[in-house]
Amino acid sequence: MRKSLLVLLLWAPFAMALLPPPAQRLDQPTQQAIQRFLLHNRILDTPQDLDNAPYIVAADAGRVLGAHDERVHARGHLDPALPTYGIFRRGKTYTDPDTQELLGVNADDVGTARFVNAGDLTTLAVQRVTQEVRPGDRLLRTETPIALADLEVAQRAPFIEGKIIDIPKGVTQIGVLDAVTLNKGRRDGLVEGQLLTVIKAGATVRDTLTGAPVKLPDERAGTLLVFRIYEKLSYGLVLSASRPLAVMDRFETAHQTQ
Repeated sequence: MRKSLLVLLLWAPFAMALLPPPAQRLDQPTQQAIQRFLLHNRILDTPQDLDNAPYIVAADAGRVLGAHDERVHARGHLDPALPTYGIFRRGKTYTDPDTQELLGVNADDVGTARFVNAGDLTTLAVQRVTQEVRPGDRLLRTETPIALADLEVAQRAPFIEGKIIDIPKGVTQIGVLDAVTLNKGRRDGLVEGQLLTVIKAGATVRDTLTGAPVKLPDERAGTLLVFRIYEKLSYGLVLSASRPLAVMDRFETAHQTQ
């Protein structure tokens, strides 16, 4: 009996080490930053996904532009069972910085519209606008929402590396709680809740004695949380940054610790 108890006591620390670390939940500021970003940003896997979507023909009474509370008319298949559609305009086309492969297209948010009735043209009421609605703007179904309160930081993942390829809000320097576009997605093994380490490439300087160029070591500069994945692209949120981050900074799967 004493030997069995001794074995259990000795084995306990090793058994605890084999257990998965406790789940990490997102705090309220992080959830709010993600929700604000997702309201205004979206990626489609191919340009055709946007080009083939239903589109705005005109505003009510034949006016060219639509604004808040105004009715607009659209052509294309819209499901009456879906009460709200997003209004989008084609934005940046993303290509891989290394392979030049087409990765997807950014759909710029214009607003939202509520389904009113169907006919030769479908009528919708504009509910929210970020800019004036134009003929040719596309109508897309809303994406499946992320249950941010239940989103847990992924504890283990295969090694993945890539690059930050865009800052959707249009600034040049990236800080904490900024969102960025990544050139890796679902097909590469990224998952929502994945942590990534951002690495800034070391500068190349000249050795003052020999005159030869010398590359300084790369430096870990921040941490990203992947919060929305697409087939070839993802959105990540900066959780920490020891220095300003920028487009073309490299990232890799973060090493998880208990």
